[in-house]
Amino acid sequence: MFKFITRRPLWQNILFAVLLVLILLFLFLQSLNLMTRHGATLIIPSVTGKSYEDAKKVLEAEGFDVQIQDSIYNDTAKPMSVLRQFPDGEEIVKVNRTVYLTINRAVAPEVEMPNLVGLSFRSAELALKQYNLRLGDTSYKPDFGRNSVLEQQFKGKSIKPGTRLPMGSDVSLVLGSGLGSEALPVPDLFGKTLAEARVFLESYHLGLGARVFSGSVVDSANAYIFNQKPDAVLPDGRYGMIRPGQFIDVWLQAEKPVRDTTNIPSPQPEQPE
Repeated sequence: MFKFITRRPLWQNILFAVLLVLILLFLFLQSLNLMTRHGATLIIPSVTGKSYEDAKKVLEAEGFDVQIQDSIYNDTAKPMSVLRQFPDGEEIVKVNRTVYLTINRAVAPEVEMPNLVGLSFRSAELALKQYNLRLGDTSYKPDFGRNSVLEQQFKGKSIKPGTRLPMGSDVSLVLGSGLGSEALPVPDLFGKTLAEARVFLESYHLGLGARVFSGSVVDSANAYIFNQKPDAVLPDGRYGMIRPGQFIDVWLQAEKPVRDTTNIPSPQPEQPE
C-alpha cells in the first residue's frame, strides 16, 4: 500500500485524497437524508372542534406526534374538544413534527358570585362578564331605583355574594322599574312584626325604609311596629297615598303595641278636586 502511494506523484495522491473525502461526504449526506427524510413535508390536518381522541387518531395516522399544551374552559364548546392547535391546520411542515393541542376542560372551574345588588343593569352585565358568568333572565318590579339590581338569582333562588358557581352559569337579575304610575292607600303596618311587614309590603311592591328601634330589641325580625311614615290614616281622616316602588319608614319595639282608638279619626275617602 505504501508502494502504491510512493510510486505516484504527490499531486496525484492529494487529488485522490480529496476525491475520496468528497465521495465519503456525499455518501454520509445521502444516508443522513434517508434517515431524517430531509425535505419531506406534510400538510397538518385541521382538528379544531374535534374531540381529543378523534384529533389524536387523525394526527397520528398522518405521522405526527401529539401533545396537550394546555387545557382551558369554554362554556360554548364541548368538553374535551380541541380549542386550538399549533401549528395551525393546513400548514406545511416537515415530517415527524409534534402538534400541540389546547383542549376544553371536562368540568367547569368554579368562580365566586359577585355582589350586583345596587348596581345599574349595565354595570351588573359587565361584572358578570368579568367573573365569567352569563346574564340569564331579567324581570322587573316597582322600585325607586329604575334599572338598578334589586336581587340576583341562580336557578330561581336568591344567591348571596361569594357563593361558588360553575364558570359560565346563568345569573338572573331582578331590576327596578321605577315608581308605579298609580297611587294606592298606604298599608297599615301597626302591630305587625318586621318580618310580616316585609312580606306584606312586597305584595304591594313597596319597600321597607328606615327602621328605628325603641328600647331593647333582641330579635329585630320579631320586633313589633308601633309607628310608620307615611301614615296609613292622615290627621284629617283621609287615607295616606303611596306609589309602588316607594318606601315606608317604621318604628319598632319588643312588645306588641295596643292601638289607642280614642283619638283616631275614621278614614275618609279622598274628595274629588
